[in-house]
Amino acid sequence: MAHGYDQGRLDLPFTGFCTFAKSAICMDWDRIEADVAVLGAPLDMGTQWRAGARFGPRSIRDASTLFSFGHDGAYDHEDDVTYLTPDQGRIVDIGDADIIHTDQERSLANIEFGVRKILKAGAIPVVLGGDHSVNIGCINAFDDQEPFHVVHIDAHLDFVDERKGVRNGHGNPLRRAAEKSYVSGLTQIGIRNVSSTNREGYEDARRMGSDIVSVRQFRKLGVDQVIARIPAGKRYYFTIDIDGFDPSIAPGTGTPSHGGFTYYEVLELLEGLTRRGMVIGMDLVEVAPDYDHTGTTAILAAQLLMNVIGRMLYHRRR
Repeated sequence: MAHGYDQGRLDLPFTGFCTFAKSAICMDWDRIEADVAVLGAPLDMGTQWRAGARFGPRSIRDASTLFSFGHDGAYDHEDDVTYLTPDQGRIVDIGDADIIHTDQERSLANIEFGVRKILKAGAIPVVLGGDHSVNIGCINAFDDQEPFHVVHIDAHLDFVDERKGVRNGHGNPLRRAAEKSYVSGLTQIGIRNVSSTNREGYEDARRMGSDIVSVRQFRKLGVDQVIARIPAGKRYYFTIDIDGFDPSIAPGTGTPSHGGFTYYEVLELLEGLTRRGMVIGMDLVEVAPDYDHTGTTAILAAQLLMNVIGRMLYHRRR
């Protein structure tokens, strides 16, 4: 009787260990050999309304197995390019940062530690949140790197300096990033209406070097003009809050805001930037799967990450 093993393992999406895109596991952080290393950051102590983003990394990993099924690379007939081939770059999953229950500061330090290990290995960190406060740990890890420009996709400005003594919650990360000498500027895209912050926050952001574009302004300008506003030939760090998308396609998040982006609007923006400069890291945050029983939000997150990683690696080699 013939068995599947006679022709090699099928490695179907619903079998085996669930790593990001069924990539190799690397649990020894001193032996990372990859072009991209995925780190989970299951922290949601920074939330101020609905929690649950701690389950984001696991749900994104699970959803990502859909896009690793049965092929060696992914052919895009519109671009006439096969992305994510082995010769373009290797992806590994290094597991999760240690999150210490009720200890926000030590948890952020552990995320920073993981990102530093990835950078030391010469790989690009891709961090799966968690709430948006995980970005603070990520950006801290770049303090010995060359300057870079932060591209921020979000419904909210996240530029609060301090609120009731809180400086490192999910409303603070872009303020903390703007304070860094090695962050050369910020472009904040998707920020909209009553879901964001007060006038002072916008004034502080602009004073500290941020260019702010709403969804309606993005659509009026068009993707090419928005890309043109972002400095060319620079190093870019992407921080993507899933609530930047409209809740009709991304309901699984803690602070949904209507009037958000569609999938292709964000993909075309980020794809254009992979051609315009060098992506040196990214995080995707605020996926809270318990608010979306269809799994659509996690699938959206995984699909976006796979496509951006593929284009990032392809254009980096070229």
